[in-house]
Amino acid sequence: MEVNSSPPPGHALPPRIINRTSDSPDETQSCDVGKRRGLPYFNSFLKCWLLGTPETRQSLPALYPTIEALTKEVESLKAKLEEERQKLNDVSLASVGERLELIALLNIKPRRLLKGHQAKVLCSDWAPDKRHIVSSSQDGKMIIWDAFTTNKEHAVTMPTTWVMACAYAPSGNFVACGGLDNKVTVYSLSFEDDVSTKKKTVGTHTSYTSCCTFPSSDQQILTGSGDSSCALWDVESGQLLQSFHGHTSDVMSLDLAPSEAGNTFVSGSCDKKVFVWDMRTGNCVQSFEGHLSDINSVKFHPSGDAIATGSDDSTCRLFDLRADKEVALYTKESIIFGANCVDFSVSGRLLFAGYNDYTINVWDTLKCVRVSLLYGHENRVSCLQVSPDGTALSTGSWDTTLRVWA
Repeated sequence: MEVNSSPPPGHALPPRIINRTSDSPDETQSCDVGKRRGLPYFNSFLKCWLLGTPETRQSLPALYPTIEALTKEVESLKAKLEEERQKLNDVSLASVGERLELIALLNIKPRRLLKGHQAKVLCSDWAPDKRHIVSSSQDGKMIIWDAFTTNKEHAVTMPTTWVMACAYAPSGNFVACGGLDNKVTVYSLSFEDDVSTKKKTVGTHTSYTSCCTFPSSDQQILTGSGDSSCALWDVESGQLLQSFHGHTSDVMSLDLAPSEAGNTFVSGSCDKKVFVWDMRTGNCVQSFEGHLSDINSVKFHPSGDAIATGSDDSTCRLFDLRADKEVALYTKESIIFGANCVDFSVSGRLLFAGYNDYTINVWDTLKCVRVSLLYGHENRVSCLQVSPDGTALSTGSWDTTLRVWA
C-alpha cells in the first residue's frame, strides 16, 4: 500500500491509497478519498483497505451489516441537520424585502479625481483617519493620497510591476503591499524619512501576492496568493504563524469578519468557491458554492452574518452563514461583464459593485434590485471601498485614476 497526499479544504494530508491486488489487470486499484466527505470517504477507505489481501476479502460480507447500519445513521444525522437548518429559513429574504419601502433616489456624484499612476490601478484602501487612501498599480508604484486635497503625500517605487495588493494598518502608521514578487512588504509612514528606506519584507509566497490585510493590529498581516493559499504572518519577526490550504486555484480576495476578536476571515478564489476560515486553527469552518466563474471579491456584511461576492460570471451573490446557503442574487440581463470588487454601505442595505464595463452598480441588498448606476471611469473598475465612516466611496480603475464619490 502506497500513500500520496494533497490537502483538501481546511484539513491536512488526506491519503491517496493505491492497492495492488492480483485481481486487477494492472494489479492496481486506487481511490481519491481526500476529495470525499463523510460516509463516502469512510466507505472508499474501507473498501480499498479490505480489497488489499485474500484474507480481508473473505471477511468483507461479514461487515456489510455494519456498513449498512453506519449508512442509516449518517443519513439520519443529515436529515436532522437539514431540519435544524430549515428552521433558520422560515422567512425568505424576498419576503422581508417586500415589506420594506424603496430606497430614495441616491445623489451620489464624483467629488475628487486622483491622478498620478501611469498604468492600471489594481488595489486601494482607506486609512483609519477617513482622509487618506493608499493605492497600488501596474506601474510598480504605491501612492499615499490625501483624498480631501488630491495631493500625493508619498510615492514609493516597488521592485516589481503589478503591485496587486495594498492595505493600511489599523494604526494608520504602516502600509503593506505585494504583487508579482510573491512578497508582502510593510512600510512605515513618516515625513521625516524616505518611506522607501523604511521597509520590511514580512513573508514570501510561492506565487504572486493577490491580497492582504491587517487583522486587528499592526503586529500581524494576512495574505492571499496565486499559490492557492492564505497565510498569517508576524510583522516583526517575519514568521509564518498559520497557513490556510484548501483552495485549488488562485486566491483573489479575502476579508476579515467584523468582530473584536478577529478570529475569522473569508477567502474567494478562481476555483469558484468561498471558504470561511478559523485563524486560530487554520481550518476551513464553512464553504459556499454557486458562482460559475472566478470569484474576484468577497466582503463580510457589517453584521458579520453574511458574505457578498463578485465574480467573472457577471453576478454578485449574498451567502448567509447561519442559513449556510446563498440567499440573494444580484444581476440583470443587461449586465454581461464580470464584477471585480464589492463593498457594503455602513448599514449593509446597499452593495456597491465595480464591473468590467467601467460602471459601479449600487444594489439594494434586501430587495435585490439595482438602485443606482455610477459612471465616470474610462476602463474597468478594479477596486472600490466605502470609507470607514460611510460618507464616501473610493474607486480605482484601469484608466489609471482613482475617484472619490459622495
